[in-house]
Amino acid sequence: MNVSGSSIKVWLSAARPRTLPLSISGILIGSSYSFYNDAFNFKVFLCALLTTLSYQVLSNFANDYGDGVKGSDDKRIGPKRAVQSGLISRSNMRKGVFILSFIASILTFLLLVLSFEIFSIYFLVFFLLGGLAIFAAIKYTVGRFAYGYHGLGDFFVFVFFGLVSVLGSNFLFDSTLSFELISPAIIVGVLSVGVLNLNNMRDLETDAACGKKTLAVYLGPKAAKIYHLVLVFVSFILMVLYPFQFEINSGFLKILYFLNSFFLIFHFYQVYITIKPKEYDLFLKFLSLNAFLFSVLVSFNFSKILI
Repeated sequence: MNVSGSSIKVWLSAARPRTLPLSISGILIGSSYSFYNDAFNFKVFLCALLTTLSYQVLSNFANDYGDGVKGSDDKRIGPKRAVQSGLISRSNMRKGVFILSFIASILTFLLLVLSFEIFSIYFLVFFLLGGLAIFAAIKYTVGRFAYGYHGLGDFFVFVFFGLVSVLGSNFLFDSTLSFELISPAIIVGVLSVGVLNLNNMRDLETDAACGKKTLAVYLGPKAAKIYHLVLVFVSFILMVLYPFQFEINSGFLKILYFLNSFFLIFHFYQVYITIKPKEYDLFLKFLSLNAFLFSVLVSFNFSKILI
């Protein structure tokens, strides 16, 4: 594998940095709630962040490889991919997937050693969850039954970016399942699905033409847009109700929180009036940033950092 010169920039681009803030949103919420309950451990927090990032980069490499091999990226509307454009060969990207799988496995093991007694029931359960996360990261587009090609991507994103990320990361600190976090876990999960759906709506026509049956392809353009609007509406309602569950102590923090919540209405309107699929790409960063800012603001509140 060539790692010199411009190749480093190509690999960094293939890691898709703009996806990384969303991937750590759930970790921030789960970890800060452990601080709220006086159970925070910085080593666990740092290792959880690195592990999650390794999963996300692995998923991005595998997605680049899987779609590149299947030809799904040949006529895509969004940013060019490394394998599709020939900047990284199939064999080198496959090596990248193997290397990231190894790194993710090591980080997962280290995280569990820091969090639980080795080979306890919790250790074994989370070891299986970690293995499933690595498997899911690869199988989204790789292999004969790539679940992203059968409309299952939304479900896995909701589970891993929302429920597992928030509730699971919090469990690492004190081995307690905090049901109080279900609401923010659903918000992060639904917004993450919204980001994926925007991507799929943008590529709906090209995905359908090459046999990549995302949920957006199954639904069709009109129903996929309605589905997205429902996702945004659910997120907005849950965000508005959130302060009634957890009091926001800082007045300035409360203002920022409600501004971030109500920006979803603007996003709702933007998507509603959009006609050209290519324009959906403009909204990806906004929705991803909205979810990330939500997690940051919630984390500030849980961490008792008043701004």
